[in-house]
Amino acid sequence: MELPGLAREDSPAEKSNQREDVKMESRKTPVASPQKLSLMSSPMRAVVRLRRTAHAFKKGYLSGDKLLQRQFSLGKGKLTGVANQASLNSSQYFTFDPAGPFHVTKPKRRKKKSRNPRVLYPESSKKYLPAEHKSKATRFLLLFVAIICFQILNAIENLDDNLMKYDLDGLEKTMAREVFGQPLVIERVMGLLKDYLATHVHNKPLVLSFNGPSGVGKSHIGWLLAKHFRSVMGPHSVLHYFTMHHCPVGTSVSTCQLELSETIGDMVARAEMEEIIPVFILDEVEFMPETLLETLGGFFQKNQTNEYLNAVYVLISNLGGEEIVHRFLQNVSDDSLQPQEKLDELQSALRPILSHVHSFWTGVEIVPFGLLEKTHILSCFYEEMMSEGIYPNASHIERLAGQLSYYKKAGKEFGRTGCKQVVAKVNLL
Repeated sequence: MELPGLAREDSPAEKSNQREDVKMESRKTPVASPQKLSLMSSPMRAVVRLRRTAHAFKKGYLSGDKLLQRQFSLGKGKLTGVANQASLNSSQYFTFDPAGPFHVTKPKRRKKKSRNPRVLYPESSKKYLPAEHKSKATRFLLLFVAIICFQILNAIENLDDNLMKYDLDGLEKTMAREVFGQPLVIERVMGLLKDYLATHVHNKPLVLSFNGPSGVGKSHIGWLLAKHFRSVMGPHSVLHYFTMHHCPVGTSVSTCQLELSETIGDMVARAEMEEIIPVFILDEVEFMPETLLETLGGFFQKNQTNEYLNAVYVLISNLGGEEIVHRFLQNVSDDSLQPQEKLDELQSALRPILSHVHSFWTGVEIVPFGLLEKTHILSCFYEEMMSEGIYPNASHIERLAGQLSYYKKAGKEFGRTGCKQVVAKVNLL
């Protein structure tokens, strides 16, 4: 009996597989099958077994064989089903590999080659760099920096021009040559003058207060300042005011106030027109009446017109002299303090004393003068004798200096009256 599912011819490969299956089937023990399978030819049975065995090896289990055997044993299996199962598995090939799960290997990813950042040009061609885009902001920044540098240089030149106009270097050399025993005072005064006179725009006037005992060089420095600024700016820009001379005892204080106010106002207005800074040197301030000090303090305030803010005031007095002598002698043997620290300590000690006299001393630059040693007094005698045309004999100078009184402290001698009596002693020769 010919089945419709097996009408096609087998290929040579299938025929060879069938022959091998027949040989293998012959080695196996025959399996009892129902009578319906007897109707099938032996080649057909071999093909069915072969398909079932291959399918079982592929799936890893033989549940299909058991199902077919059960169907055939019960008579419910149909040949058409077997044929269809064979046709579905016809594309599979039998192998003798052991049954088991197949391991799927993942394909290896190829490593990406790093790109070479260099650009290779042909040898015959020319190499050109890519055009750079220049920002306009860079040009404006460079222009802005150039303008600022030019303004700074211009300001520095203006500062130098102002200082050259007042010839402060010459003033400093004169003080160092003619003032003895006060190197810190000279340094302090010249530093304040240079900072203030370097520009013509200020928010307050410069007020210096020379304080110390008699004969230490306060009035002498005031006289040198007046002489120097008169020579470089003219006599109309410098006022050298002596209280006992310009406002003697018995003169109306209101008259002194009016005269001083008018003089300062006229000089300030004229100096503003000439773009210079006037200098007011006020000596013997300790003899000024309180109302005159009040008038003078009005010119030291900040809330004034611009012309009154550009001025230099030098106040010379013996106020605080006793305190300076006491602290100076106390610190002579103290080597732990530097000279500048001693000067700062004197300033701190003088400020409350001077502020008690008048309140404007709270905002004044105080310059304390210390005592002069005997060697400094000998130098004063030498310079005075040279100026008077007297031959400065050393023994003669020692004899004159020995006639003065001194403070003796830590093996040193400090003059009680400084160089104040030097001129009188020389004039008696």
